[in-house]
Amino acid sequence: MATSIKQIVKKKNKLTINGRLWLESNGSRFFGPGPLELLERINETGSINQAAKQMKMSYKKAWEIINTLNEQSAQPLILTQAGGSSGGGSVISEEAKELITYYKGLRERFKTFLKKESEKIAR
Repeated sequence: MATSIKQIVKKKNKLTINGRLWLESNGSRFFGPGPLELLERINETGSINQAAKQMKMSYKKAWEIINTLNEQSAQPLILTQAGGSSGGGSVISEEAKELITYYKGLRERFKTFLKKESEKIAR
């Protein structure tokens, strides 16, 4: 006999479906909310250090994320320039911008899916 989820949970409880979304590469997390925010902040500031500070993240952790992103990507996503008389800096590549756009769209589609499924069980 098929039981509905509404029959399992107390009637007074409001059920919603929730989830988190990330991309995996070779079974490991590759891209999700953290790397997305880091790339966006690097793009805004032109600095890995400033991006990490804004996120209250260690510079070392930011570099770990950057190295993982660059190692898993066909083309580097973050391009760095060593300091000099005009100072160093970092920029994100066009591929990084495309990945950001793709992930944000995927996240919107995922939110729509979660909302529709939550509406089904609320009826």
